[in-house]
Amino acid sequence: MEKECMEEGLANTKRPLLLGERNFINSDKPKGGSSFTPVLFLSAIVALCGNFCFGFAAGYTSTAEFEMMEDLGMSIAAYSFFGSIMTIGAAIGAILSGKMADFIGRKRTMWLSQIFCIMGWLGIAFAKNVWGVNIGRASIGFAVGLIAYVVPVYIAEITPKNIRGRFVVTLQLMNCSGLLVVFFLGNFFSWRTVSLLAIIPCLMQVVGLVFVPESPRWLASIGKEIEFEDALRRLRGVDAGVSQEAIEIKDATDNFQRSEAGFQGLFQKKYAYPVMIGVGLMLLQQLGGNSVFAAYLSTVFAKANVSTTIGPTAIAFLQMPAAVLGVFLMDAFGRRALLMVSSVAACLCLSIMGLSFYLQEHQYAKEFTPLMVFLGVLGFSYAFAIGMSGIPWVIMSEIFPINIKASAGSLVTLVNWSSSWLVTFAFNFMLEWNSAGTFFFFASMSAMAFLFTWIMVPETKGRSLEEIQASLIAYVY
Repeated sequence: MEKECMEEGLANTKRPLLLGERNFINSDKPKGGSSFTPVLFLSAIVALCGNFCFGFAAGYTSTAEFEMMEDLGMSIAAYSFFGSIMTIGAAIGAILSGKMADFIGRKRTMWLSQIFCIMGWLGIAFAKNVWGVNIGRASIGFAVGLIAYVVPVYIAEITPKNIRGRFVVTLQLMNCSGLLVVFFLGNFFSWRTVSLLAIIPCLMQVVGLVFVPESPRWLASIGKEIEFEDALRRLRGVDAGVSQEAIEIKDATDNFQRSEAGFQGLFQKKYAYPVMIGVGLMLLQQLGGNSVFAAYLSTVFAKANVSTTIGPTAIAFLQMPAAVLGVFLMDAFGRRALLMVSSVAACLCLSIMGLSFYLQEHQYAKEFTPLMVFLGVLGFSYAFAIGMSGIPWVIMSEIFPINIKASAGSLVTLVNWSSSWLVTFAFNFMLEWNSAGTFFFFASMSAMAFLFTWIMVPETKGRSLEEIQASLIAYVY
């Protein structure tokens, strides 16, 4: 009976996404108005402040490492725990993120995340001992766990399908901006001062959320029809024809809510495909070394005899063009192509780094190690910025229907942060044990990401969320 209801409401969307066929419900642009409006732009910018804070927090450990270890008398093991405890807090935030975003809404979840973020930064800035900075870092991690889920979901839910990918992938641009700013500030200010400066973008989002609408799809899911239509009209423009889009959203929401599923529902056959895609991409993203280059870039450069002052800032600055390029390529070439190109390029760059450390360990061409490592890191940053860094979050925000979005989103975000904790905690020990082997391992994971994308990941470019989600479920049957 449940399957029949689903098929009846969404029968016209049943076809495999992997074939890239085009049979859309309506045209890409909303009828009678522009798909890009000032309110939409403001809403996206306010939400993206969260990812700026995310990037700032991720890069903080790289700039603070040596000074904090000296001031607080921390060992490598103690600092590794400090660096990785953010991912523990993020894993807890990930578990709660989906249900929280469904219960209190997307806007309130972002607001709550910044309260924890501000408390965490204040805790680090005024900490008297190692426990103080660890508690502050864990609080920031909890906030980041909420941000990582709710920001891409909110942006995906407010943007029209013809520009959705471009908006969501801007997450990576804001992450890079946060990294650049924290690396730059770390050259001039102490780790305590940088902690206080980190509060500024948090406050910007707290204030900005007052002036933007809630997600129309969330309002529709809780039955607030008047607020839903008002929010959609504000986002699309007063002259835009939103009736067709409103009908599609309400119909899809009603159909999926007939089969309301909790966490146990994720293991139903019909949801197996989207869950495998989400979990696989998040796992391979982190096992490919994504978090390492944000958290321990100074350590990598120190190992290769590259300047730990100029090197990280230069990398953060030089990867900005790649992040900007990714924004424009997203809706031009699609998700699959960029993921595969990104994975192959990352594999090659990580292999170059592994080779350079292998040569260094065996006393061959040691004078080329700094250059090879710098170029390898730069190439990896470019490769990840256009694909594997941001696109898994884009796809996560697109593939899960409303009835499992909370549980599935929490699951894949938990997988992301759990694997991130494993990699960031183990990295320093891996680097000391076998530097070359560490980067060859990351390279092999990037190769796996290419194969996984080629075999499993569908193209979602230019399709409404409702169409994507229905087609993924239909693909199983």
